[in-house]
Amino acid sequence: MKKAQQSVTSLPASPDHERHVRMIKYSVAMGIRMVCIVLLLVVQGWWLIIFAAGAIVLPYFAVVVANVAAAPKHAEVVRPGSIVLANSFGAHNGGNDKRS
Repeated sequence: MKKAQQSVTSLPASPDHERHVRMIKYSVAMGIRMVCIVLLLVVQGWWLIIFAAGAIVLPYFAVVVANVAAAPKHAEVVRPGSIVLANSFGAHNGGNDKRS
């Protein structure tokens, strides 16, 4: 019975792409934190407390969100079935190894 072939679109994202997406998420969160820090110098009253909380709490959430692994979108990656091991070459042609 022949196995179904692996589709390229069902493969998971590459580690480089996944790292790039996490870096973008973290950078956006740290950019928002920088805005909160700058606004601490400008605003007064209750706004000061809100932006201070944002500047203090945001790094924790940035790390948590950036480190969340992407859930697999599809089933397992299908292993190719036509792999022949090098040490079993003689067994496939009846033991008559004519390579020498």
